[in-house]
Amino acid sequence: MPEQPLIFPADFLWGVSTSAHQVEGNNHNQWSQWEAVGNTASGDQSGIACDWWNNAERDFDLARELGLNALRLSVEWSRIEPEPDKFDVNAIERYREMLSGLHQRGIKPLITLHHFTNPIWFEEAGGFLTADSKAQFEKFVRRVVEDLGDLCDTWVTFNEPNVYSTLGYLVGEFPPGQRSQLGTTVTVLANIARAHACAYRAIHELQPHPRVGWTDNYIVFEPANSQSRLDRMVAAAQHHLFNLSFLRVIERGSLVFPFNLFSGDLEEAKGSCDFVGLNVYNRAYVRFDLKFPASLFGHIFIPDDVPQGDPGIDHPYGEAYPHAIYLAAQNAAQLKKPIYILENGVPDAQDRIRPWLITNVVREMHALIQEGIDLRGYFHWSLVDNFEWSEGWRLRFGLYALDRETQRRTPRLSAQLYSAIVKANGLTEEALAAQATSNRA
Repeated sequence: MPEQPLIFPADFLWGVSTSAHQVEGNNHNQWSQWEAVGNTASGDQSGIACDWWNNAERDFDLARELGLNALRLSVEWSRIEPEPDKFDVNAIERYREMLSGLHQRGIKPLITLHHFTNPIWFEEAGGFLTADSKAQFEKFVRRVVEDLGDLCDTWVTFNEPNVYSTLGYLVGEFPPGQRSQLGTTVTVLANIARAHACAYRAIHELQPHPRVGWTDNYIVFEPANSQSRLDRMVAAAQHHLFNLSFLRVIERGSLVFPFNLFSGDLEEAKGSCDFVGLNVYNRAYVRFDLKFPASLFGHIFIPDDVPQGDPGIDHPYGEAYPHAIYLAAQNAAQLKKPIYILENGVPDAQDRIRPWLITNVVREMHALIQEGIDLRGYFHWSLVDNFEWSEGWRLRFGLYALDRETQRRTPRLSAQLYSAIVKANGLTEEALAAQATSNRA
């Protein structure tokens, strides 16, 4: 326990993160197609998800009751532009209702413009493999900012371009399901960087003082044997490709060799961010193994004896590792921009370790601020259990449990803990008491 309360800056953002496809329900994009033909590991379909399209305001009320002052949500490209150059004014109006509802509750919205999903027409044309993808994305972004910009000034262009490209073209877990295509993976990542740069400049053209960034997923890749040069080598390779590639593009306008052989000129992306978003969940262990070319000859695994949440369909989700927040933020600080933790959490239906994780992540964040890192906010994933991509409904990340049949929300004890932290703006005796209650339960 801290001897003194750990209090955060007065303007620190405490929020939760969501994404359109995972909560809205009944979307029609490349992911809903992927689900419909049984390509998710779970076999699940998102269905009505958390029913946000009809009643997001129910969860906005929960966010207000927790005391949150921010909420990150995404807009669904396939709803807004269901056909090329044809925009749905009713969908735009529904998003205006959502954003207005957040403002009415004293909650600041952050909008993600692309969270893994593409309109079917865009996907069928090649998605972010095509040279004109950046122009198509910019058109969509301009329309969104023109129609919603009076209700939002903070924009995340892309959620986890490293995950989108790696899982779609190297691992095959996301659509289009390609495997071991390293060159294609880098090409997609590069085209997303170009699209991000176009969006960044378009938003700054349309708004007087916007804040525009992106968010990367950061995984701590730990060599299985720290004395093994090969284990260290493959762990470093995965770190550079997964954690550093997009960051380097924004910092220097290029990728390192040999990835730059597939990327082309990326100078246009250099400097195109006002903040860095980080999604940080876990630590993985890496052992050199020639049988795993798709992961750069690194066998990724999670030991049984480390803290972890509920397992996925085919493998453990990962070690819950609060110090990953510290490492990720120190790494991103090289850009000398404000940093937001835009996702952090653990799949934990029974709330076994979520209270421990939240408490220790707050300690890590406070240490970062004390060391001079410009950390501006923390967004827990997630408010309510939602559809977790290939894992479907198996993994439960919510502060509130969701009954899919009735859409009833039931608070987990970690909701009480997070609320105590938020309302105190830090870790106090009251918050620690809430954690103790969670632990006893």
